[in-house]
Amino acid sequence: MDPKLLDILVCPVSKAPLEWNRETNELVCRASGLAYPIRDDIPVMLESEARTLSAEERLKESQ
Repeated sequence: MDPKLLDILVCPVSKAPLEWNRETNELVCRASGLAYPIRDDIPVMLESEARTLSAEERLKESQ
């Protein structure tokens, strides 16, 4: 994930910053509790495509 892109992308739901989860290859928003997939190196920033984070995932520190 390009760090410059990560600096400008925000969650479309909460407008909060995103964290890149290398293990799952997703952009995670702790504020909205959503994880957006990255497919073919392109972030899919659609709420309908996002996965809801579990309670445990929401509490984890950034990786």
